[in-house]
Amino acid sequence: MGRAVGHQQGDGSRVSGDRPTPGLKPATRLARAGRARRFTQGVVNPPVYHASTCTFETLAEFDARRADPDSGLFYGRRGTPTLWALEEALTSLQEQAEGTRLFPSGVAAIAGAFLSVVRPGDHVLLADSVYEPTRAMAKGLLERLGAEPEYYDPRIGGDVAALFRKNTRAVYMESPGSLTFEVQDVPAICAAAQDAGITTIADNTWASPLLFPALDRGVDIEIQSLTKFVVGHSDVLMGSLTARKSHWPRVKAMALRLGQTVGPDDAYLTLRGLRTLDSRLKRHGESALHIARELARHSAVARVLCPGLDGDPGHELWQRDFAGYSSLFSIELAGGSRSDLAAMVDRLELFSMGFSFGGYESLVLPVDPGELRTATEFRAAGPILRIHIGMEDPGDLLEDLIAGLDRFARQAGLAT
Repeated sequence: MGRAVGHQQGDGSRVSGDRPTPGLKPATRLARAGRARRFTQGVVNPPVYHASTCTFETLAEFDARRADPDSGLFYGRRGTPTLWALEEALTSLQEQAEGTRLFPSGVAAIAGAFLSVVRPGDHVLLADSVYEPTRAMAKGLLERLGAEPEYYDPRIGGDVAALFRKNTRAVYMESPGSLTFEVQDVPAICAAAQDAGITTIADNTWASPLLFPALDRGVDIEIQSLTKFVVGHSDVLMGSLTARKSHWPRVKAMALRLGQTVGPDDAYLTLRGLRTLDSRLKRHGESALHIARELARHSAVARVLCPGLDGDPGHELWQRDFAGYSSLFSIELAGGSRSDLAAMVDRLELFSMGFSFGGYESLVLPVDPGELRTATEFRAAGPILRIHIGMEDPGDLLEDLIAGLDRFARQAGLAT
């Protein structure tokens, strides 16, 4: 019943005393966030509430809750303590975050961000390196709403201001880029947009707030595909929007109007994954950088697209803005064709071929970034493989990849 869990904050926003203690390190925040007694009733983890209808004991309680639906349990679509605990935990990771809403996938969260901000007649700027479903949504959703998407060079930095129009409503960033890993100067872009009164949106899935606290760097609305690193086990689809105070009311209202919500079991698994995010990201990043450095030495590799490596065009910005590396990078092969890739990927023992990333298992994905670009040109000497380094032993993973590259080189007629 409505009073069974006491007073709640059901809108995903901070309540008094929920801001993390200043100075706490990320691992400490992750272990403690979302564990307020009003969520847990004294046990370590929040219970899993399966709920649609929430009941009220008196007319006075019913009328009070209708007047303020965020004061406690109202209806399952507006959340339960299981969901609120996860939302609060995500919000607590950034000082400038006011609230978080959950969505059934990362793509649903992207749609929620656009619908929270963009109106017919608006102009929207997007980095040319964005996630392919984002580009598809710009075409299939924004244009149908009467908005105009325009793509920009992801390395433009503060010069993005030259592209602003009177009707520019938002700048959409993804740093590093989804397949080619360009690092954007997010603080400079945000400063230019703020001066012009333009909303900034960033897909921060690659880094999470642990490696890049997007809102604390100036972003207005942060998107995460929680499916990836936060869940960490490739068994849940979920997305989130976290917003600063100025944009939180719009994000919250749009999520409610769209009826977006998630299941309590998925929320529980996501919250459990969040507890180990710090340790997992460190393992992913250390292994990824080690393997990327070694692959760069192979004669079949023309280049490694990895801002964590010296010499990468985005390395200085990555060092300045990020607290560590993630699991993802791409390799450009030094010749050959897509059909030659079969010699490599079909016989990998430790890497599966599939979409997504952030899970404990390692993945490879053949990609063609050039076919997606419209504002910039991307040319490659040979096929491109995006690589997600999982939690396996990095020596074993490297051995598997080297053997695959040797097979590819023989198949493609490249010198080894």
